[in-house]
Amino acid sequence: MTRVSFCLTCAALAASVCAPVAAQTSVAHTALEGATARSVAEGRATRAFQGAVAEGPLTLRAFLDQFPKGADLHVHLGGAVYAETFIKDAGEDGICVDPKTLSFARPPCTAPLVSAKNLSGVLTPAEQDLYDELVDSFSMRSYVPTKSFSGHDQFFSTFDRLSELSNTHTGEWVDEVASRAADQNQQYLELMETPSFGRAIALAHANPLDMDFARYREALLAAELRDDVAADRAEAKDAEAKRREMEHCGTAEAAPACKVTVRYLYQVLRGNAPEQVFAQTLLGFETVKAAMEAHDDTWTGINFVMAEDGYVSMRDYTLQMKMLDYLHGEYPEVHISLHAGELAPGLVPPEGLRFHIRQAVELGHAERIGHGVDVMDETDAQGLLKEMAQRHVMVEINLSSNEGILGIKGEEHPFPIYREAHVPVALSTDDEGVSRIDLTHEYVRAVMDYHLGYVDMKQMARTGIAHSFLQGEDLWAAPDVFTAVAAPCRGQIPGADTMSPACKTFLDGSQKAAEEWELERRFRVFEAKF
Repeated sequence: MTRVSFCLTCAALAASVCAPVAAQTSVAHTALEGATARSVAEGRATRAFQGAVAEGPLTLRAFLDQFPKGADLHVHLGGAVYAETFIKDAGEDGICVDPKTLSFARPPCTAPLVSAKNLSGVLTPAEQDLYDELVDSFSMRSYVPTKSFSGHDQFFSTFDRLSELSNTHTGEWVDEVASRAADQNQQYLELMETPSFGRAIALAHANPLDMDFARYREALLAAELRDDVAADRAEAKDAEAKRREMEHCGTAEAAPACKVTVRYLYQVLRGNAPEQVFAQTLLGFETVKAAMEAHDDTWTGINFVMAEDGYVSMRDYTLQMKMLDYLHGEYPEVHISLHAGELAPGLVPPEGLRFHIRQAVELGHAERIGHGVDVMDETDAQGLLKEMAQRHVMVEINLSSNEGILGIKGEEHPFPIYREAHVPVALSTDDEGVSRIDLTHEYVRAVMDYHLGYVDMKQMARTGIAHSFLQGEDLWAAPDVFTAVAAPCRGQIPGADTMSPACKTFLDGSQKAAEEWELERRFRVFEAKF
């Protein structure tokens, strides 16, 4: 072998050995550079945030307006729409207004009823007064609690006053909520909604509850309870189609709301008779399962709603959790989020505060808890907090709602206790239309009341997307640890515009990971402004 050929052979051997190492070094170097750049950008944003906090809540709101908020996971569609929209829709539908009860009523609109159509266009002073009174009646605006009618009473009574409205406007209502989310740089919503369940009610009335849940389930299914599944799936798909039509999605005129991903949680009305609750819950599980299997991107989980302190809700709480325990075994793929601990001392007897959250987690298989306000009144509260942290059960924090309904705020709220116990938390609005708020308002409130930092806000935004019920694997390698990505994207810069083929394949196959990647991209864009 000549010296030249020997050297060429050595060079080829060196290249074959060193090329993978060099490639790995290059990837690591790129990732390190990206991490450094993100750290610098985050530092600048942090300083700008601190300056906004120092100047007060108005400046802070301006700062947070376009802060990427990720998800709102606790939203009742019927409570998220503002009263003004409901009044407009009532006018279009020929609904009447009862000036005495300040509620909607069925036509004909003969005295003393007034047509809601009169409350549009140019209003007389008397019509303007009635309009203002209706907005107050349908929300917490201007409400001052009295001894005989609390904020809790006002909040829950709003829904009865709206009961004459039909669901023909659901797509419009979804558009309103999605548009508001887009305006605040939110990207994901899980909307709680109650679809039609008339057959479930009829079957429940015809079939008394059998405490052998397996036998009762078979009886209801044999009586064709599944016949409502197609209609319930269609309601969500129709709402999505209507709101996307209104937003001109897929066209050059597409509204920003088109970029908001919406999924639906099937609301079960916990205040009804136990046989009806079981039948509706079974229908909910069947509907969500069918939607998930068909990949129709609508129903993604269930939740129990209505006032937790109601007589039936309190009496049947453990029974309802046992129903969920059984049905979870039959439908383990269906996600569960539960209202639990939306209670306060004095609202119910002390013993009523001892077990709801624990049973929701241990019997109800809740992956997320809504409210969780009475956690420190639970038996072995510290043990429960530890269990929730270990099981990564997230708490949906609703600050304004908790104050309006329960009178709980500031140091009386367990929000900082959850954070200190490493229980994952994320901010949500609950019923932003009734409370007259938005998610930005909740972020401002959390910062001002609990002295949160910029990184704390990013943590909560990431937590919201990570605990969504979107299908697919998590972007992050470990639950609730947002420092290392899953293996297919290792070495990549989260949120970057380009990625490796393996990472792209992973993101294409996971709705959740794709939304988490998008959140990181939005953080990068937001922080670049500073």
